[in-house]
Order: sequence, then structure tokens, then C-alpha cells
Amino acid sequence: MANTSFSGPVKVSETFTVATVPDATLSEGGQIYVNNGANGAPIIAFSNGSAWLRVDTRGVLSAT
Repeated sequence: MANTSFSGPVKVSETFTVATVPDATLSEGGQIYVNNGANGAPIIAFSNGSAWLRVDTRGVLSAT
């Protein structure tokens, strides 16, 4: 695995809604920006290979 470093904020370039997130089973290790997470608040989520999890709580991504 290659080491990667960043010298500033990492920007997630594509925005998703809870209804349009990609298949988590095909995106293990990936991160996405979701503009309408719980209670409509934006959130970054990551795939554990079976579900998209919120970075703040590690709970499964949900619109409610």
C-alpha cells in the first residue's frame, strides 16, 4: 500500500444524497460527502464494505 500525504484539506469532489449513495459493497474504504444525512445535515461517510457509516458516530448512514 502506498503512503499518501496531504498538505491541506481533502475535498470530496462529488456530492450524494442518502438516496443516491453508491453501493457500499463496491466501495470499501471509500469516503463520500452526503448533503442530506440525518435530519438533513451534511455528513462525510465511509464504506466498511457492507454499509456507509457516518464519520462522526460510525452509525449506518440514514436520512432520519
